[in-house]
Amino acid sequence: MTASPAPAPPTTRGGRWIQHWDPEDETFWQQSGEKTARRNLLFSVLSEHIGFSVWTMWSVLVLFMGPEYGLTPADKFLLTSMVTLVGAVVRVPYTFAVALFGGRNWTIVSAGLLLVPTVAAFAVMEPGTSFSTFLLVGLLAGIGGGNFASSMTNINAFFPLRKKGWALGLNAGGGNIGVPVIQLAALAIIGAGGGPRVLLGIYIPLIVVAAVLAALYMDNLASVKNDTGAAWDAARDAHTWIMSFLYIGTFGSFIGYSFAFGQVLQNQFDRTPLEAAYVTFVGPLLGSLIRPVGGRLADHYGGSLITLWNFVGMGAATAVLIAASMAESLALFTVAFVVLFVLTGLGNGSTYKMIPGIFQAKALAKGFEGEEAAAYGRRLSGASMGLIGAVGALGGVGINLAFRQSFLSHGSGTGAFVAFLACYAVCFAVTWAVYLRRPAAGRADTAAAPEEKPQLSYARV
Repeated sequence: MTASPAPAPPTTRGGRWIQHWDPEDETFWQQSGEKTARRNLLFSVLSEHIGFSVWTMWSVLVLFMGPEYGLTPADKFLLTSMVTLVGAVVRVPYTFAVALFGGRNWTIVSAGLLLVPTVAAFAVMEPGTSFSTFLLVGLLAGIGGGNFASSMTNINAFFPLRKKGWALGLNAGGGNIGVPVIQLAALAIIGAGGGPRVLLGIYIPLIVVAAVLAALYMDNLASVKNDTGAAWDAARDAHTWIMSFLYIGTFGSFIGYSFAFGQVLQNQFDRTPLEAAYVTFVGPLLGSLIRPVGGRLADHYGGSLITLWNFVGMGAATAVLIAASMAESLALFTVAFVVLFVLTGLGNGSTYKMIPGIFQAKALAKGFEGEEAAAYGRRLSGASMGLIGAVGALGGVGINLAFRQSFLSHGSGTGAFVAFLACYAVCFAVTWAVYLRRPAAGRADTAAAPEEKPQLSYARV
């Protein structure tokens, strides 16, 4: 009896291109695949982390901008809304970029591009600069939001289905932590009497370091190269848009609240910039740290079930926020807001675990088996993630515009929270109706028995 041939190593490459990659092969994964995947994950997280910091830096910079800058609260909400909008839109081309240039190559480029908004903000950040200039420079910061889409598409291809919830949760969570990190850095700088240029000056060399490390230690996967048609196939699938809507409820809330939390505390509860900065980082930090937990729970119990009950929790926390806002209770308002942040992080992890499970279920229903099914799932789930991330981030635009209108009309954020509560109720209904209402004819995250014909069921994705 002849021994099975050893799996091909993942290091046959020129210019750091991996020609053979089969993470679903357990032997391949144990011998060499896991080490390579984890290394790429580490440096992907670093670049994405700084991208999130650059994208959300204006949520911090507006806290520095006192009366001498001549901006109204409505101006600041509009500014952060537009930054969020650009970050959402650029996620679409960033998704295509991985297939066009390779994951490593695009990580180098996308990290280097972060210098543009950071240096521009450093140059104009002073009283007397016009609002239109601040708005233009703020729009440049939106490119930091694109790093998430390319990073998630790239890392999705490196890991087997059974580990995607954890890997994608860790990748996204490590990136999301860029939000509270820049807020913590701002808190330290404000406390020390420094200005916004000090904060920006810290990030310029960090961006260079991230780009250099990506060049030295990351890899491109040849199997992902030139498959731009996958994005078109994903765009034609109804589940891409259903999941986009659910991601508006989870990630849209996370990024929208990250931009708005400090401004709400300042405008509704008369907090000073330093008092607001002491609190604003807590929610995004906990929401980021909990995201891998949401992915891990989804790996075990199914993403749709975790997502369903997570929306229940988000609705309950929002109801408490409405009550606290009406009662003008700062303590209750702050606690409820932090809880809501935690739930957005859990939901971010569980929704992203659902995506590969959905396309794996479709592959099994089409009669694909083994590596063919896994390849189909990786191809469409990777492509759809960028589109879902882009649409989901638009929720952050809606949140900031809703707060702007609520403060203009009523002088508080209560009206906006009522609208958010209604949105979470609809997200709950969609999750139940599409992914949990029908009886499970088979699990979407496991292969059917060989003698059974796979059936299209999304229960337990």
